Amino acid sequence: MPALNPLFIALLIAGVVLVIGVVIINWVQERRVRRRIDAAFRKPAAAGLDADRVEPMLRGAASAGATSVAVQEAGGEEEALADVESDIEALPEVPVHAEVDSIAPDADIELVIDLEPEQPVQTVALAEALATRFGKPVRWLGKRAPGLPWQPLDASSSGPWQVLAACLLLANRAGAATREHIDEFLQAMSRFAAALPSTISVSDVAGEAARAEEIDRFCADLDVQIGLTVLKADMGQIAGTRLRGVAEAAGFRLTPAGQFDFVSDETGATGFSLQNYKQEQPFTAESLRALATPGVVLILDVPRVADPVRVFDQMRLAAKRMTHTLDCVLVDDNRRALTDASLAAIRGQVQATAAALRAAHIEPGGPRALRLFG
Repeated sequence: MPALNPLFIALLIAGVVLVIGVVIINWVQERRVRRRIDAAFRKPAAAGLDADRVEPMLRGAASAGATSVAVQEAGGEEEALADVESDIEALPEVPVHAEVDSIAPDADIELVIDLEPEQPVQTVALAEALATRFGKPVRWLGKRAPGLPWQPLDASSSGPWQVLAACLLLANRAGAATREHIDEFLQAMSRFAAALPSTISVSDVAGEAARAEEIDRFCADLDVQIGLTVLKADMGQIAGTRLRGVAEAAGFRLTPAGQFDFVSDETGATGFSLQNYKQEQPFTAESLRALATPGVVLILDVPRVADPVRVFDQMRLAAKRMTHTLDCVLVDDNRRALTDASLAAIRGQVQATAAALRAAHIEPGGPRALRLFG
């Protein structure tokens, strides 16, 4: 038998080591996210919260993975994610709260105060409460009678209302609701209930603050934004007028936020955005006439879009076409060239994040996701 080539042997050993390393890294990441999920959506024993409340959690102990998936070959993410999804399906069922409808109070992520006035109230009687601002967003909802659907309340809503609910969001991208936020909210609700008058049950401030912090920490693991950078090589520049023409031809629309948004013709929802590589110089109709920039960045906000994998595929195609049209290169945040294999790995990360969100009953692009990641 001919002797094995030493280089072949070295490559074989390196490949085995790489596979073992990937398995270990994914296992460590999975355990980290699993602990976050269990802590975030299970009621602490000493939190003093309603004992009947069941917080949302994964359908088993395992998270859909960790929010990054190691993929070495283009197309490998489908096989990796298929394994993750089959593991999730095999897990036993545990009590969860599915995502509520878009309007009803969401007690899993909001501090909900229910009020039942002794007499039906008109919207005008709620003017002061509706105008009050707190440290976190508050939604006011009403029912014209018990058993009827919830309706969002604002100054233009018509009453009368027999059932009311005030819903304080416990966490979003600005952080968790603090004890001060929660205490201020509960005191204001107590005063408002006394003025109606209405019965009210007041939650435990410390328990709700602890729950807010756990939700915030949990969501941080799933708060994934993907950036693909289209950059001119050799310190070149893209003229603003040229950029605008190419962007609009590709389906982007310039917005007052200083960026171009790719908007779905079917739903009208924004899929991803196109921002200036020079973040300090937002795009405007005026500035684009004289602007020159070394590049642009396409941004996908994974939790905030429906079907993130499909939207990533659209963004990847748009980035490649723009790279070709503008004679640029496609790179990551560190200006490293993005190959098909590395784009496949990013796609796997998007798919894993979307799976983990859904397993925690946070539908990407749905009402719960838009509140938590707003």
